[in-house]
Formats: sequence, structure tokens, C-alpha cells
Amino acid sequence: MRWSRSRLSTVTKSLAVALLAAGLVPAPASAAPVTCEQLDVPVTVFGTPQSMHGTLCTPSGASTVQVLIPGGTYNSSYWDISYAPESRSYRQAMNKAGIATLAVDRLGTGRSSRPLSALVTASTQAHAVHQVIRKIRPRFEKVIVGGHSIGSAMALIEAGLNQDVDGVLVTGFTHRMNLVTVVPVLAGMVPAALDPQLRGYALDLGYLTTAAGTRYGAFHTPGPQVPQAIGLDEATKDVFATSEAVDTITLNNVVIPFTRLVDVPVMIAVGNDTHFCGQPLGSDCTSAEALRASEAPFFSDAARLHTYVLDGYGHSINYAPNAPDYHRAVVEWARGI
Repeated sequence: MRWSRSRLSTVTKSLAVALLAAGLVPAPASAAPVTCEQLDVPVTVFGTPQSMHGTLCTPSGASTVQVLIPGGTYNSSYWDISYAPESRSYRQAMNKAGIATLAVDRLGTGRSSRPLSALVTASTQAHAVHQVIRKIRPRFEKVIVGGHSIGSAMALIEAGLNQDVDGVLVTGFTHRMNLVTVVPVLAGMVPAALDPQLRGYALDLGYLTTAAGTRYGAFHTPGPQVPQAIGLDEATKDVFATSEAVDTITLNNVVIPFTRLVDVPVMIAVGNDTHFCGQPLGSDCTSAEALRASEAPFFSDAARLHTYVLDGYGHSINYAPNAPDYHRAVVEWARGI
């Protein structure tokens, strides 16, 4: 039997439609246009005027925004990694899914104000984020506050105290810090004022950062050592205040009472993170189910706790080559709120 070119084209198109309907081949991308804007939100900390900077990226028609807080020695660039962004940029992944993102710089970092370090604690950072949320809340139907590492502690404090969000995303953090691995990392920090890369900011000695060349061991192991990714992390490093770390380390007294007050859905996502997982002191992160069993006692039933474990990477999971797996899990969870 001979087939004409037009008939072959018709059959091919029909087959493609059938396969798409069956979900056997991916549909073409149709992400909405994204508009990004720089925000500088006035905030007050201990009666002093400060400014919290953030980048708000909004896909056309977005009704949900995630307010994202970076961890210690990171700034907002952690949420929009420029190396292999198609797989590592959390911001792009959320925006492609139709979710807006506002990645903030914690006070003392990035383009936010740099107050005296003594004024910067996890609680004051949470209060500053609360003021940011209050500013943007009228623009969206739903607000999810999320964080990485100590940024997650701040997100939990913000949500528990203010009850002004619709969901909480926790990454790189559990309630059981493994001090056996955390203390050596903290002990290896150096004053930012003495660091060649950051001393130009003229910060006081209460601000610390990682020593040059230490970030792979501190934040990425056991993940693959990709030179371009680790080089970018070293080049974009920032600071944290010692008082922020104290708040987080004493989480048994600071965070737990607040997490019991969180009355909206919570998702926890971690990697193979020796700082918060594993023996002798960390949570059980061997599976999503085990992690949920470890963390559920710290939350009320209203949290409807959802957990996810990204295998093959350490603390800073946004840098993982398989980060899209966790991105998809977050999108699915966020859409179900």
C-alpha cells in the first residue's frame, strides 16, 4: 500500500494527539510570561529603620507567591542559581509552574540593610519577613513562606507567631540538629570583616562567613563535586550573624513552641544532610516516611505534614543535579494547599 505525503501527515498528527492524550509524550512547554521586579521593603527591627530587599518574579496570572528566605552564608541568589539554571534554579522551576516567587536577602546580606549584628537574630529576621509578607499580601490569593537551613527556622517562627500565610516550606532543616557535624563547620567560620571577598562591606565582627574553599565539604557532600557549581557557590557566598546561629542551635527552646502554633500545611524537604539527619543526634531521613515520623511530634495536626528526601546530595539541595525531582514535589504540594 502506498501512502501519500498528506495522508502520512494526517496519520502522524493523529498519532501525536493520541500519545499526548495518553500522557506518553510530554506536551510542549507553554509557560506564562514572567515579570521580575526588585523590591526594597521598609522594615523595623528593635525600633531601627531597615530595608529588606527581594526579587519578585511573577508569571502572568499567578495567584500564589512563595516568600523565600536563604540560609546562613547565602543570599537570595541561592533560589536562582545561575549555573545550569534549567535544573538548579528553584525560582525558574516555580515560575514555570505558574507560582510567583519573592526571594529575599536576609538582613545583613545581599542588598538588604546591614545593621549591627547584635540586632540580627532568627526572631528579628522572622519579624522583618512578616512585614514583607504584609506588604505583598494584597497582590496574591495565597502566600507560602519558605526557607533553607536557618531560613527555615525563620519561616517557621514567622508562620507560628503571625499565622498570616497559607503554607510553610522547610528545606535543609529538621528539629534535630546533628551537632557532631554542625559544630566543626561553625568552628571553621571566619569573621566577614577579615575575609578578602567580603571585607569591603565593613561589617562588624559578629558577622561570619565560610573560609575560602570550604563550601563543598560544609554544604554539598556527599553530592558530586561539580567545579562550576561549587565555584559559583564560593563566588556568591554571603554572611550570617552569630546571633542567628544561636537562635537556631537553641531550637528546642526557640522553634518548637512556634512550630506547634503553625496552623497551615507544612512540607519538609531535605537531602542526605549530615547536619540535620542521621546518627547520633539528627532526624531519621532514610526515607520520606521515616522523616515524617521524626518530625511529626513537633507539629499540630493542622500542619498536615508532608515530607520529601532528595537522595544523593547534602545540605544545599538547590545545587543538586537532580533538584528538579524536589522542585516537582514542591509544585505538587503547593497546588494541593
